[in-house]
Formats: sequence, C-alpha cells, structure tokens
Amino acid sequence: MELRDDDVCFVCGKKNVRGLKLDFSLDKEKKTMEAVFIPEEWQQGYADIIHGGIIATLLDEVMGKLAFELGINAVTAELSVRFKKPVGRKDKLFIKGHFIEETSRIIYAKAKAGFEDGSLAAEASSKLIVV
Repeated sequence: MELRDDDVCFVCGKKNVRGLKLDFSLDKEKKTMEAVFIPEEWQQGYADIIHGGIIATLLDEVMGKLAFELGINAVTAELSVRFKKPVGRKDKLFIKGHFIEETSRIIYAKAKAGFEDGSLAAEASSKLIVV
C-alpha cells in the first residue's frame, strides 16, 4: 500500500477548508518534525479551553507525518496521550515529534506539545505500523 498526500489532510492540508493548515518543519538527519499551533475559538471544548481531541490529533500528526516525509508508508496503530495542562484559546503551542526506535515493520515515536515558557501541555507516544 502506498500512502498519498492529496493536500486535504485535516491537520496539514492546504485544500481542506475545515482543516488546521499547519506548516511542519522536518529535520531528516535527526528524524524530527516540528510545528507551531495557534488555536482558534472553534477548536475549543469548554469555554476558552482547546478540545483535547485537537491536541491529540496534533501529536498523532507530527509523528505520522514524520514517517511520511521520511518516505516511510506507516499508519498509527497505537496512540497514548497524557495531558499535563489545559491549552487556552490564546496559547501558542510548539509541537515536536521524533522516532525512538525503528524496525522493518514498526516505528516507535514520541511527541510533545509545549508552551512558550517550556512547560508541557501534553505528551504522546505511538506505535506506527509500516504498510
């Protein structure tokens, strides 16, 4: 199976009118990926607090997109997210992901979403399966 990018991804697709349209930065040598997320009101759950599902989606995306950009056809098989602090509607988040271990069929990855002061909003680990 070959995965294709048609630019309609909910997180990074520029053609998705309902998407987040995030820009990612790749470091091929370090096998890391980063993005900056500035929330909007429509992404909240409780008043002025960004929905945890949006944060989990960002963490999942930074790990999965890293594999894709490195030429690896992989999809998320497991995702574990730990929320540390609520994300306010006016907070800027720095999303970072990297690989921990790779085998021929499985990639273990970690990601974090942090605030400008360096504190963590959430962190995640995932297992991606090469398809």
